[in-house]
Amino acid sequence: MNHVVTIQDAVTAFADFTEPTDAELEAIEHESPLILAEVDLLDVQITTLDRVPNEMDARRLRRAHNRVLAARRVLANQAAAVPGGAA
Repeated sequence: MNHVVTIQDAVTAFADFTEPTDAELEAIEHESPLILAEVDLLDVQITTLDRVPNEMDARRLRRAHNRVLAARRVLANQAAAVPGGAA
């Protein structure tokens, strides 16, 4: 007879390590403007998938792309300004 053994103890033993650390949450908060800009860009790209983009769609796409670039520039400048930050 084969016994079925659960691995619940092995799975829940690492439950404390599955939560993000304070440093990871801070990094997410710091990058949230870029994340939101990228989500907006993705929304515009999804909108234009099922139809031929018109002038308004092209304008929305260009503006969303510019917001992503601006958010990336701000993050890069903040990292460069912080001593020991990633360059």
